[in-house]
Amino acid sequence: MAVIVFVTSCKDPKQNNNGNVMTDSLVTKPNPYVNADQSPMDMSYFPADYPLKMMEGKTAGILSARVIYSRPHKKHRQIFGDTDASLCRYGREWRLGANEATEIDFFRDVYINNTKLAAGQYIIYCIPFQDRWTIVLNTKLHTWGLHMDPTKDIFRTDVKAETQNPPIEDFTMVFLPASYGTDLLMSWDNVKISLPIAFTPQ
Repeated sequence: MAVIVFVTSCKDPKQNNNGNVMTDSLVTKPNPYVNADQSPMDMSYFPADYPLKMMEGKTAGILSARVIYSRPHKKHRQIFGDTDASLCRYGREWRLGANEATEIDFFRDVYINNTKLAAGQYIIYCIPFQDRWTIVLNTKLHTWGLHMDPTKDIFRTDVKAETQNPPIEDFTMVFLPASYGTDLLMSWDNVKISLPIAFTPQ
């Protein structure tokens, strides 16, 4: 996914050819309709950049999966742990992001740990522990936070938690190619997991 970043500084105003100071309307005029979200929404596809490749007429492969989530930032906080200061407490449900419940879409039948999951839309969340995360799929769509109905849980599996260094500031979900299909990488702070998603029984 390509991201273009524009950097401006109020300490270094730009000037036009006449020497007049040029201002950035995005900086000087806040949006009157919405507030800037501290946890922006993001979307990851498998294959990567599928819509962009399709629009450019390139071979994009078979659209298999997409995840839609909001990216919270660490902001010097303790993320994973077993204390009141931990943002994501061990043994407690976490929405895998911020704001709305995170959604995963399968555009074909897939297999996770040899369990067949039909193509469709699901909510995905987790229960983190120090050595593993329990990944849960749920059919109660379009919810905010963790207000899903546990009776709508249709699948859960444990995935090993690994340490990563250096830690990362923004929670990230991205699909990576694998011989059997794809791995959904979930990473934040100094922890990462990879959920194996196969396209055929293994």
